[in-house]
Amino acid sequence: METAPSVNFTLLLFILLVITGVFWFAERWYFAPQRRRAAKSAVAQLEERRSALQKQGLAADGAVASDADIEAARERVQRQPWWLEWTAGLFPVILVVFLLRSFVAEPFKIPSGSMEPTLVPGDLILVNKFEYGLRLPLLDTRLTPGALPQRGDVIVFRLPKDPKIDYIKRIVGLPGDTVSYENKHLVINGKPVQETPLPDYFDPNTMTYYKQYMEKLGTHEHRIMINPMAPPYVIGGPESFPHRDMCHYNAEGFVCKVPAGNYFVMGDNRDNSLDSRYWGFVPERNIIGKAFVVWMNFSAPKNIGLIH
Repeated sequence: METAPSVNFTLLLFILLVITGVFWFAERWYFAPQRRRAAKSAVAQLEERRSALQKQGLAADGAVASDADIEAARERVQRQPWWLEWTAGLFPVILVVFLLRSFVAEPFKIPSGSMEPTLVPGDLILVNKFEYGLRLPLLDTRLTPGALPQRGDVIVFRLPKDPKIDYIKRIVGLPGDTVSYENKHLVINGKPVQETPLPDYFDPNTMTYYKQYMEKLGTHEHRIMINPMAPPYVIGGPESFPHRDMCHYNAEGFVCKVPAGNYFVMGDNRDNSLDSRYWGFVPERNIIGKAFVVWMNFSAPKNIGLIH
């Protein structure tokens, strides 16, 4: 239902950055100066030969190299070989991509319907990497404090039980909150979350209509989807997870107290989402960033825009 484990692209990009960087510095401080010296020597030899031929009166009939010939020889000797073009030449591009992806925005693709109707399969999104503070790539060390995640934010995070997998969900509970979802009604700290009925949502993947509501979490207003035929309880039961003792499950749903430094997340497709109800809380350190825009969906272009 979510993204599958994939190659650590950040690590792969970093390795490419190091390799191309080594060749870039080698080109700048060794190979290029070496070629310039060779070109200078070749030009000096040609000019010396031309001078000697001219003194012998052999300047006619193309026997003496022209200025154009000498310049062509210079360029030929100084020309960068193909293997440096594909290494040193790519370093600036990879550096820019690495910095943008690490500190500004990272692209993701929505593979499932767990966030419908807000996000649909095929949505290409961008995730803000500095909203919650900058982190050092790979080491994940925080560099700047940033803002605190807010209730209602759509976040991308590493799945706690398998950090190789990236998930996207909406924050429902903040540290210290008591979150209740019983009989398909969300209650936070004893206050029911505001829901406004909307026309039914048609899911083209299942060819089915579902109940749709406008939900308000903090300052966020967004749509959610409910399947009236699905049971209210956690199907199959929850897994074992850290702070499992802070949750109580029953036939109507669950009640959880969110521990410090953690967040409770749910999908907007409430009856088709593997989220905190099943595998537990999201530690703050697992958050990658805040999803803020759908920049393309080739099969559903009308979904392009800011994420609410």
